[in-house]
Amino acid sequence: MPCYNAENYVESAVESVFRQTHANVELIVVDDGSTDKSYSVLTQCQQKYPNLKVFQQSNQGPFPARNLALKHAAGEFIAFLDADDYWAPDFLEKLLQGIENNNADLSYCGWQNVVEGGENGPAYLPPSYEKGDISQAFLASCPWPIHAALVRREIIEKANGFSLRRFSAMDYDLWIRISAITRNIVLVPEVLAFYRWHNHGQISSIKWRQVLDGWQVRKDFVTQNPELVAHIPQERLDELVNGSVFTQAYSAFWKRDLVSSQRLFREIFKSGIWRFKDLKYIGLSFLPYAVLSRIV
Repeated sequence: MPCYNAENYVESAVESVFRQTHANVELIVVDDGSTDKSYSVLTQCQQKYPNLKVFQQSNQGPFPARNLALKHAAGEFIAFLDADDYWAPDFLEKLLQGIENNNADLSYCGWQNVVEGGENGPAYLPPSYEKGDISQAFLASCPWPIHAALVRREIIEKANGFSLRRFSAMDYDLWIRISAITRNIVLVPEVLAFYRWHNHGQISSIKWRQVLDGWQVRKDFVTQNPELVAHIPQERLDELVNGSVFTQAYSAFWKRDLVSSQRLFREIFKSGIWRFKDLKYIGLSFLPYAVLSRIV
């Protein structure tokens, strides 16, 4: 669990781990240079929970913090949780049962967005990816959020933990790289993970960067694993790899998120994947922002 300025949530997240029906749990929290009272809250939590380990580092981001935590992890199975999210009490028990009953390497479950000061999102159950074409499914989108899976430690080690090259898509990058290591996964068809949506500096709010990072993750997967995508027709493969960039570029333009629109259309042009119908929007994207915003 990485923790950065989460004093209002981190104790609840810690409690959701130690109130699991599966009791043999170790929790490693890395305070990522918090400037609020998060570290103090965590040290108080240590008095209640002897299996809680707390480390500190200068602010580097959640994924370097996760890698530091992985170096200290002793468990045979690994799960990830953010300091402002939480699990149902039987999350670990049911995901571990899923792995053991199916001799799997990874289990995953459904999740729900819990909206601060608003209406919660619908509960969502992902499909049983193991029953379909995993490569196509994982190229289409990130299969599950960071806190909705349990994985054997040896698989995480084979993946060398989190790559830090694509900062806003590092969870996606881990899961899709793991899909090249093992396809032995299983769905636990229950909603057991909960994501607090409060938009206080969350990575997912930086739209253009998230899109470009996800795009690079897809391209890297195809380049590095040609045998896993050889069965996909080229037109379909191009759509899986590049389609979301076009979709998000146009969506950003019509939502008047012109910063994201500019970035995405410029990258489409530089990559050479543009089509004739895109040229008007590409041309606009190369105007200075002040001029573009007045025109639009």
